[in-house]
Amino acid sequence: MRPSQLRLSAAAFALLAASMTTGCGFVNSLRAKSQLNDGAQAYRARNYPEAQGHFQKALELNPQQKNARLFIARSIHAQYKPGVEQEANVAKAREAIKAYQDVLAAEPDNDDAYNAVVYLFRMIKDEQSERNWLMQRANLESAPGVKRSQALTVLASKNWQCSYNTTEQAENKAAVTKGDKTVVEYRKPKQQRDYDEAMKCVTDGLQLADKAISLDPNSEQAWSFKTNLLLERFKLAKMDGKESDAAAYQKQADAAQQRTSQLNQENKRKREAEEKAKEAKGKTAG
Repeated sequence: MRPSQLRLSAAAFALLAASMTTGCGFVNSLRAKSQLNDGAQAYRARNYPEAQGHFQKALELNPQQKNARLFIARSIHAQYKPGVEQEANVAKAREAIKAYQDVLAAEPDNDDAYNAVVYLFRMIKDEQSERNWLMQRANLESAPGVKRSQALTVLASKNWQCSYNTTEQAENKAAVTKGDKTVVEYRKPKQQRDYDEAMKCVTDGLQLADKAISLDPNSEQAWSFKTNLLLERFKLAKMDGKESDAAAYQKQADAAQQRTSQLNQENKRKREAEEKAKEAKGKTAG
């Protein structure tokens, strides 16, 4: 056999091998789609373990299948029963969390997966993991400012709740009549550590809210929780008998509330404009 014939034969062999590989990939792609369809059918029938199996098989057949990972996570999530604290059920939630994290490893911008992890940590009452997860997003400089702001706002809301749980205890406040008015007087908790904890929560919470606003100045939620945290600071100043400080915090809270209301009206007008534009587009299409 002449060298030219040998080269031709080698090239033909390479082409044949490539076509066989391509054909195999094509067949697996078809099989993966079939598994996805079977999984979707099982999911609709609420047979979530079976759906999970189909979706996992689809991913094995075609690792490039974009939706398979999310479908796996959702089918595991659907097997978790909210509020049931049995070990096996909590383990199922953690399995779903891991599956959602796999989705995010492939698709960092998948908000559905990110929010599902937050929800599941909250449902199994793993507050520290939830905080760490949110803080990770808040500190991720490559993430959009709006998303970082949202994570910081959720953290600020937790700090507000921490203080609120103290200031709104029945033994820490009382309605008092002064002249023709009834006002609420706030009293310092019997345990100094309760007051100190509430103060720390408010201080840290205001820092989080301010950072959230710096990343997204038009965040209605961030401004709303800043308002609430300033009102908590007002209550704590009242408890401590610092009337001038209380008045200053009340003034700041009023200003933050005004900004919150302004953003609320702007967002309302924006939503109404979007609805009208959608309706007009629908009529034109019809």
